[in-house]
Amino acid sequence: MKVIFTCGGTGGHINPAIAVANIMRERHPDCEILFIGAKGHMEEQLVPKAGYELKCLNISGLSREKSFEGIRENLKTLSLTRKAVKVCKKIIREFAPDVIVGTGGYACFPALMAGSKMGIPTCVHESNAMPGLTTRILADRVDRVLVAFEESAKHYKHPERIEVVGMPVRKEFIFNNKAEAKKELGLDNDPRPLVVSAFGSLGADVMNEAVAGLFKLEQDAGFPFRHIHATGKIGWEWMPEKVASYGVNLKKAEAVDMREYIYNMPTVMAAADVFISRAGASSCNEIGASGTPAILIPSPNVTDNHQEKNARVLSDQGGATLILEKDCTAQKLYEQINAILGDSAKMESMSTALRKLVILDSADRICDILEQMAAKRQK
Repeated sequence: MKVIFTCGGTGGHINPAIAVANIMRERHPDCEILFIGAKGHMEEQLVPKAGYELKCLNISGLSREKSFEGIRENLKTLSLTRKAVKVCKKIIREFAPDVIVGTGGYACFPALMAGSKMGIPTCVHESNAMPGLTTRILADRVDRVLVAFEESAKHYKHPERIEVVGMPVRKEFIFNNKAEAKKELGLDNDPRPLVVSAFGSLGADVMNEAVAGLFKLEQDAGFPFRHIHATGKIGWEWMPEKVASYGVNLKKAEAVDMREYIYNMPTVMAAADVFISRAGASSCNEIGASGTPAILIPSPNVTDNHQEKNARVLSDQGGATLILEKDCTAQKLYEQINAILGDSAKMESMSTALRKLVILDSADRICDILEQMAAKRQK
């Protein structure tokens, strides 16, 4: 069996593809797998690190700017896309896949378009609650559209092509134990709850500002909970000084653990009593899989306001508290954290609601579909 995975741009597109590829490789050790992505993005690091071959295209996404510069950029994008589709046709002829699966974003468009034109079984997985532009265009071309949320199905014109499969997440987020996780982090002898906050690999200045103020409120209250915060690469450059300006000495404040990045996120999330983050599709599903009560502050700077729509799926079902960035202050965060931590019944109900939203065997379901599609082609 031969499978092409096409994805790129962000971890939210790449990691689900890798998760499915890993299951496929477990099921079929002799399976041949090839990834197609975009040059200059995270897939160039993540895919080879996961042990898969990667071919990268020279391609970019469409600009949303209604200006001369935006029009010029889009003309360039269209030209690159046409060339990328031709390159993908050549790759497909040489690799001869049984099925091609894309996990969203503009990087997956050329391979899926080329594959559909060449009669190769194709499917696209949409991780967001609302379909993105690429998925909307491809939905009329591919054989199957796989969606993460039940609520998403109504946004597509061909219901017969839609299958709710959830969002593939790493197994470590699913098979966790809070007591064991806290012990691994050296927090098993501290009775205080653990709050974790992270806003992406680059961080978010607005949210880091709010967390700096939150540290001050925690100190004033005698540090009623422990707090691990990931600043992101950019925030790491300025946030220590900002925190110090609030009178918080990070070297002496043992309840506060501020770092650039959280490398052991499955363990940290399992240990957390409250998790604070943006609302990217990948983050929402990791939160759901771990069952960790969450406070979500969607980024207002993403296409089609995807993050707020993702967050509302979780908050409407009672699994998360939603705060819009424009309303998010240190005081608001502090109040919401205490409202959750102070109500054990609420925490339990949030955790239960989250786990009900997530399809834990998502990667296996997708593999089942890929196998079925490949089998039909091989007949």
